[in-house]
Amino acid sequence: MNVSRETLPVEAVFGERAALAVQYHDILATRGIEWGLIGPREADRLWSRHILNSAAIAPLVPAGASVVDVGSGAGLPGIPLALARPDVTMCLLDSLLRRVNFLELAVDELVLAGQVTVLRARAEQCTQQYDVVLARAVAPLSRLVEWCEPMVGTSMVALKGESAEAELADAAAALSKHGLKAEIRRLEDQYGGEATAVVVTRA
Repeated sequence: MNVSRETLPVEAVFGERAALAVQYHDILATRGIEWGLIGPREADRLWSRHILNSAAIAPLVPAGASVVDVGSGAGLPGIPLALARPDVTMCLLDSLLRRVNFLELAVDELVLAGQVTVLRARAEQCTQQYDVVLARAVAPLSRLVEWCEPMVGTSMVALKGESAEAELADAAAALSKHGLKAEIRRLEDQYGGEATAVVVTRA
């Protein structure tokens, strides 16, 4: 489902930061595509498939939580979540310099430096713990568990879509190894975003 700015109640999702959400959309639609971080065919689906889809996980993040977005890429889901939830602190983690440069520019232009930091590193290199670890289109769940388990303070939220059930089954051994439990949550976005299937992993 395509969603235009004219028909979308952005204020209902992002409140006082609605203008920043629109600015982020424009950054993705221009430099995000030019830098090869967003496919050209995604331009018409940025609101529904990417921005709102990312913000829909907000109810799964506790108030005041520290959050890391693993393999952040163009800032999804980290930046939309940070915009929707100014109470959380966000670290955008990526290992590719081009993506890190893009993220730093986006954070600077959106004036989010007080809330959002950018870190260039691989997930398996990080030892700092965060309340919530986010991942979207990064790797199979079994691999994510191995990479991210040391960082998880409370939970890991992996956006998986239609592959959620199969990936959860494939990750059974990795989950058992680390004493973790996981469940699939299906989040329906009432503002026009695509339905989001996530795997929530906890100790």
